[in-house]
Amino acid sequence: MQQSLVLKQALAWKMNQSLHQSIEILQLSGIELYDHVQRIAEENPLIEDIRPIDQQVLSQFHGETNAFENMNASKKNMYEQLKENVYMLSISEENLKKAVLFGIDSLNENGYLDITMEEWASGCQLSMEEIEQALSYLQSLEPPGIGARSLQECIQLQLKEMDCDYPFLEELFENDLVLIAEEDAQALAEAYGITEEEAGRLISNMKLCHPNPGKLLEEEETEYIIPEAAVLKEKGEWQLSFFNWSSPTIQLRDDILQADMPKEGADFLKEKKKEIEMLEQAIQYRGKTLEQVLHIIVNKQLSFFEEGITALKPLTLQEIADVLDLHVSTISRTISNKYLQTSFGILRVKYLLQRESRKGGGVARVVAKQYVQQIIAEEDQTRPLSDEKIRRKLEELYQVHVARRTVMKYREELGIPSSSKRKRRTSRNND
Repeated sequence: MQQSLVLKQALAWKMNQSLHQSIEILQLSGIELYDHVQRIAEENPLIEDIRPIDQQVLSQFHGETNAFENMNASKKNMYEQLKENVYMLSISEENLKKAVLFGIDSLNENGYLDITMEEWASGCQLSMEEIEQALSYLQSLEPPGIGARSLQECIQLQLKEMDCDYPFLEELFENDLVLIAEEDAQALAEAYGITEEEAGRLISNMKLCHPNPGKLLEEEETEYIIPEAAVLKEKGEWQLSFFNWSSPTIQLRDDILQADMPKEGADFLKEKKKEIEMLEQAIQYRGKTLEQVLHIIVNKQLSFFEEGITALKPLTLQEIADVLDLHVSTISRTISNKYLQTSFGILRVKYLLQRESRKGGGVARVVAKQYVQQIIAEEDQTRPLSDEKIRRKLEELYQVHVARRTVMKYREELGIPSSSKRKRRTSRNND
């Protein structure tokens, strides 16, 4: 009986170890996976030396042949990583960009905002309205949860990223967190008028949330962006082609496997061979899942590759998870830190996933925001358009149906002032 229990525990440990390795490898980029396999090869005598990635191949992305040698030359902390990402946002006003940088400097090591909104406004000499815009930009940075002012807000920001943003979350946090802790999907569904399936998904997603998102950006090695695959047009058809480094091949040393040796040495090699088999299974699972996910994304966004950003369609992690019958967290890990080479340059895979603008008629949020920016750019500067007039133009010109408050939100996320402020600014410039 005792022997059976020990065997069951050993098997359970092996399964957990295999699952943990699969999850870890799933979220690695191709280059990180290569490094991971190389480190394992150094400790496992059965693995043939892993051939370094051809520097000529890497140079087409780096522009220099020695870039691979310098990939791990320096480290960046949370603040440096976040500031780099700020410059990728389309913040048109310089003082607003400085306010976001000020906000980053005001985060604690866990990624939470360590000052009040009033202190932030005073430090930047900006209005509360402008600081609210800066906060919106700050909280749009990765990982989700950065810039939160409380644990509740941190969790809500992460749930929103998982398309699990329910209007009753505030009440849930205040009164019924015990339902989450007890994983009582039935009671949660009854209390908030959602289906039991939705309640189960909410419980699962809340358990995936990280209470300290800043810890996910602890000092990490500087990396060059290397794509997993290329989306290019060949003979009139869009093709998805994977690069070799996205799935390294492991070769065993037959000379060691076939050598005669004492039982202790043979047992050691047997264990090492099992480790390799687990690693190969994890790599195969990563490759298969990544290929399935990327095919869905590319097929959904074919019009984007043809026409550009305005043709980007709404697509969420949950939609992909439903098609592949996988958990949304698996899809999230699969696309984490992954890039594609396209005719527009190297793009983060996550960029191709966009939530639908609420009641927007099947238009991605990023596209609706682009339309708002274009309408404002073309307005008569002496008579700036109100949010309501922009809403009407969205309907007339692009058949995008959104509420006035949604227009205001998009405008603020773009860092564009209200019509009254735009008018005052034009008047000052004309004086």
